Amino acid sequence: AQGHGAKGDNIYEFEIEFLEPVEPKPVCRVTQRQLNITVQKKESNWWERLTKQEKRPLFLAPDFDRWLDESDAEMELKEKEEEKINKMKIESRVPKDPFKHLKKGYLIMYNLVQFLGFSWIFVNMTVRLFILGKGNMEIRLFSKTLGFLCLADSFYDTFHTISDMMYFCQTLALMEIMNSLIGLVRSPLIPSVVQIFGRNFVLFVILGSLEEMQSKPVVFFIFYFWSITELFRYPYYMLSCIGIEWKPLTWLRYTVWIPLYPLGGLSEAVCIVQSIPIFSETGKFSLGLPNPLNVTIQFPFVLQIYLIALFLGIFVNFRHLYKQRKQHLGPKKRKMK
Repeated sequence: AQGHGAKGDNIYEFEIEFLEPVEPKPVCRVTQRQLNITVQKKESNWWERLTKQEKRPLFLAPDFDRWLDESDAEMELKEKEEEKINKMKIESRVPKDPFKHLKKGYLIMYNLVQFLGFSWIFVNMTVRLFILGKGNMEIRLFSKTLGFLCLADSFYDTFHTISDMMYFCQTLALMEIMNSLIGLVRSPLIPSVVQIFGRNFVLFVILGSLEEMQSKPVVFFIFYFWSITELFRYPYYMLSCIGIEWKPLTWLRYTVWIPLYPLGGLSEAVCIVQSIPIFSETGKFSLGLPNPLNVTIQFPFVLQIYLIALFLGIFVNFRHLYKQRKQHLGPKKRKMK
């Protein structure tokens, strides 16, 4: 190495012929104060001295902070061997899962299929929005009212175009509850149940049963917010199954939900509010009890109660996702030695 010493700038070098063979590639670490070179013995045994020559070179001095005599060295080797044996015993006690690779393959395929499904929804809706949006701009030049009507027309066909794929993805999402129940994934059960049953209630009960709701513009926003959120969630879980963490994707998975989750919940609430007059007029899903009670359970009243539960569910999931974000993106705690 080239350095500045008592004689000015010079090239410094040294050679040490060790007493016994060592590993050919030492580990070097340069600090502001010194150069540390760690040389590993090929065989872990006690040396009588460091070098082959009996007289220690003048430029060598022992570091007594790290010095070990023969008894200390033997104790250290013994502790390392005991630690290794204990580790092997613990590993042998843990039962091996014969279906480990099968479970991993299932989770990878599930997340891949869901990612492809929601990607199709997002791309399809985005393309339709841009294509139909261009036509609306020309009409707005002639009439603001006509332009507004056509803007609504650009959303009215969302359900009929996207619903089949959304039905498939949201029905398949029920497997996430099963995965949590049987322990395939470590996700908590309650947030999964709240989100999946909440979405399926809106999709199957509100939108699927009322043709009047299927042409509402709010359907576009519900489907769009759902699909954007899942575009980052499912790839994140898929890569996690094979032990890969991509930091930009991790950041997106635990950040994008902050604006999208409340917007999605608000869209669902608007959808329910718009459906209440229709259910009141048609009497659909209202339940009349037999006499002598002569009481009717009005479904619009159930929807009003559900609105309260919806915002409570949003709060529960928001809190859960915020804890997850702090865990994955927050400052790492240093382990105390």
